[in-house]
Amino acid sequence: MSTLQYILYFMLYAKYYCIFASKFNILGRKMERKFDFQPKLISALKNYSKEKFMADLMAGIIVGIVALPLAIAFGIASGVSPEKGLITAIIGGFIVSFLGGSNVQIGGPTGAFIVIVYGIIQNFGIEGLAIATVIAGIILVIMGALKLGTVIKFIPYPIVVGFTSGIALTIFTTQMKDLFGLTMEKVPADFISKWIAYFEHFHTVNPWSFVIGIVSILIIAISPRFSKKIPGSLIAIIVMTVIVYIMRNHLGIAGIETIGDRFTINASLPQPEAISFNMETINLLLPAAFTIAMLGAIESLLSVTVADGVTGDKHNSNTELIAQGAANIIVPIFGGIPVTGAIARTMTNINNGGRTPVAGIIHAVVLMLILLFLGPLTKHIPMACLAGVLIIVSYNMSEWRTFRSLMKNPKSDVSVLLVTFFLTVIFDLTIAIEIGLLIAMFLFMKRVAETTHVSVSKDEIDLSDEGEIHHDEEVLTLPKGVEVYEIDGPFFFGIANKFDDVMNIIGDKPKVRIIRMRKVPFMDSTGLHNLESLFRLSKAENIHMILSGVNEDVRRVLTKSGFDKKIGPDNICSNINEAVRKAEEAVK
Repeated sequence: MSTLQYILYFMLYAKYYCIFASKFNILGRKMERKFDFQPKLISALKNYSKEKFMADLMAGIIVGIVALPLAIAFGIASGVSPEKGLITAIIGGFIVSFLGGSNVQIGGPTGAFIVIVYGIIQNFGIEGLAIATVIAGIILVIMGALKLGTVIKFIPYPIVVGFTSGIALTIFTTQMKDLFGLTMEKVPADFISKWIAYFEHFHTVNPWSFVIGIVSILIIAISPRFSKKIPGSLIAIIVMTVIVYIMRNHLGIAGIETIGDRFTINASLPQPEAISFNMETINLLLPAAFTIAMLGAIESLLSVTVADGVTGDKHNSNTELIAQGAANIIVPIFGGIPVTGAIARTMTNINNGGRTPVAGIIHAVVLMLILLFLGPLTKHIPMACLAGVLIIVSYNMSEWRTFRSLMKNPKSDVSVLLVTFFLTVIFDLTIAIEIGLLIAMFLFMKRVAETTHVSVSKDEIDLSDEGEIHHDEEVLTLPKGVEVYEIDGPFFFGIANKFDDVMNIIGDKPKVRIIRMRKVPFMDSTGLHNLESLFRLSKAENIHMILSGVNEDVRRVLTKSGFDKKIGPDNICSNINEAVRKAEEAVK
């Protein structure tokens, strides 16, 4: 099945969720807006003050320092040079803050993208990554324009935990070569082959690299006890870089690989380069682009949702998606990698006083200054130290406690969790997200279908719990030969056959059928088809058919299809009393 089909399935899932949710006031009036793009920077600057600027300045500087080692590590782990990770954090971080729908979101490269970016580079090169990222950006902008931002947040939690935990294990696996200092010409791409290759080359372990990696992990783990402001990853990189520099240049210890041994550092801002597109390349990269888009949307909206819970603010998810899309369209032109919201950096921003997008812009400026003036020094950073940084990142991403608790949930949730996790680890993230979304769509339809019921009344109707109109009496007696079929829930393709099943069970032929639809929030083409088939069958059997309690949306569907003319406008009643009176006239 092609990725285009998966995208269409997801859009279908989103469409029905939007309709279903809006009827029950989950999405509310936001769905009625034609276009929802309102950058938070505009409103933040209206009442900006010196005090806010000083708070944003301090937060921006600290976040920039925190982002430095992560941007370098994520860049290298993704298969690009370290300055590409910094460029992504600089340009992407600036655009996300400048156009975004959150006051505190910090954008940049994240660990979640390592696996997919590395795979794209291995198969299609840097040019392929640029094309996939731009396509992903366009998808994100379209999703924001179509107001799918709210829907993304309702992707089942087991899917999110499944692929996040899978990514964490994959990142951990990719760092074994640098942690142990193994001598390998090429590391296999897939999970199982990696571990086989590691064991085959384990005799090439470099003890110094292993010690440096372990000490780096210990520094990162212990440092929060002594300093909350300075990130442990930065402390580890500074300390281990100095130690390794002394070991290599003054103690004559060789074999400890550094960034400079693997990459040439270009400490300058890159020039924009044109990206060439053709349909063949687009078709090849569309699955990866869709994965980048979905992953970016989920992670960025998860980040701002967590941030809102801390700050008490309220983000605009559609604006945030458009900003993320714009960042991913522009960043590849300068050689960067995919951008999304970074939860850890966003929380660092909040904890250090950042409350407007200005802090995110300052963070980007700080990183740019570091690149321009301190960039050449990054060549001395040991690869084993960066491996230690990424192992900590993978541990924090793993959510193993959440994974363990989800294993106690219903079997449907457990199956989604495990399928997504193992597909991410054994195959790749693209397949995991596509299959996960497909499973989520089927489970969603199944659960919605389970909430819809069809009941039959032949003698009387209980009016004690009515919503159509006020009733003085509690029971409405039905004339002889009149049956009322009530549909409770959305009348769409997932439950259309339920109506047929009830009809077959009843088996008799009344004189009048009243289809009570007061609790039908929407009806799709399959539901309409079943209704038309029932009308034709009833007409052939000389049974009068009446609709009751049809809401405006369902009536609009009936009118647009021309069904209202077939059944007759007089046979579409606003409430059950009117429908029963109409039935009495038909029975006489």
